[in-house]
Amino acid sequence: MKRMISFILALAVLLSLCGFSAAETGETGILREIRERGVLRVGMTGDYQPMSYWDPEAGIYVGFDVELVWDLAAEMGVTIEYVKTSWPTLMEDTLAGKFDLAVCGITITDARKEQALMSEGYLTNGKTVLCRREDAEKYISLEAINRPEVRVMENPGGLNEKFARENLPDATLIIHEVNQEIPGLVASGEADVMITEVMEAGFYTGLDARLAAPLIHEPFTQGQLGFLMPKGNEELLAYVNDFIRREKDSGRIDALAEEYFHLTTEEQPADAA
Repeated sequence: MKRMISFILALAVLLSLCGFSAAETGETGILREIRERGVLRVGMTGDYQPMSYWDPEAGIYVGFDVELVWDLAAEMGVTIEYVKTSWPTLMEDTLAGKFDLAVCGITITDARKEQALMSEGYLTNGKTVLCRREDAEKYISLEAINRPEVRVMENPGGLNEKFARENLPDATLIIHEVNQEIPGLVASGEADVMITEVMEAGFYTGLDARLAAPLIHEPFTQGQLGFLMPKGNEELLAYVNDFIRREKDSGRIDALAEEYFHLTTEEQPADAA
């Protein structure tokens, strides 16, 4: 928390000294608009530990993607305005232009790219299993989970629910509205399995000794996480892609990965083809 507050204060000082203007950068379109308003509008679900989470006690967003977008805003010389969205309404809100971009553990998919713009990937991810530690040797395949007696709990509207419905038709699917509550419910026996991403599984097994992720290095799928933005923002897309490359080259992505889910890029699943 102290580190976050220090960062915000440092950012405020930086912005006051930079004095960026759109005219000086020679930018047009969305980049010029963002520079002139001095604010980057960022869509976040705030329910996906450790990528983006709304901390009600502190009254702030925290997580890997929060720090990543801070870096982006600082580089652009603007501040951030967070816009609350949800997994069921993420694409609708993006297309409606409620924010300039969204970043909250969003998997790059062909379906999303057909409707909107997605950046290059900044993290390799994949669907895996989160279960109780005593069941770690039990749920090591889709076949073992796809049984009526196995209770699979997912939040509504995201790719986790979609994966469960498509790949686990015989399991008992329980939909729970609050994503961050599901790992605790699995640990306490209210459900048996959560299908989630490698990053989230790694975070929660580190947080709760009752939980295990037996397939964290052998996920069912492999994909990339990226920034989502409406079509027409191609100039912003190019800027974000350049930013992602710089964050990777500088080692910043590796440092955040180790901090938030105790995995370096070498320990993540191999990059998807």
